[in-house]
Amino acid sequence: MAEEFLTLMADLDEDTQKSMSAWYDKLKEAGFSGVQTPGLPFHISMATFPLNQEDEAVSIMRSAASKFTAVPVHISHIGMFAGGKVLFAGPERDEGLNALHNACKSDSPQPYPWTPHVTVMIDEQETIHEALPILLQSFTPLMARITELHLCAFWPTREIATVKLQG
Repeated sequence: MAEEFLTLMADLDEDTQKSMSAWYDKLKEAGFSGVQTPGLPFHISMATFPLNQEDEAVSIMRSAASKFTAVPVHISHIGMFAGGKVLFAGPERDEGLNALHNACKSDSPQPYPWTPHVTVMIDEQETIHEALPILLQSFTPLMARITELHLCAFWPTREIATVKLQG
């Protein structure tokens, strides 16, 4: 399969990675794994770009990283997208998260309106509905920090660049 698009992601801090990994471990212990891309850190997708805008995406990412220090986000709830195939943890939208998103935006049309979320699992609707009670048992709201920006091409996943927020 050929690469289709680029995604600029806001990666969450190490402590949050551990907490969210524990949520996912509970799902795995219950027999769920999902079909999401393995190996990516938990993140909030900020923008997508066409493949031919890789240099522009890297430039936007580096510029945003130079203007921001770690951005706190309150991961307060869990949810599903329409269709029921994506189970996510949701951060509260606030001034800091919105400002970082605006700094990362592409001028290219986006396929969907921006809904900040951290994917926990992707699978068929029936599987996600069975996994939801397991996540509910282990989920606790938490304060996270966005500490770096990360650009990848998808399918297959190609890591392009990662930059720490240094503002």
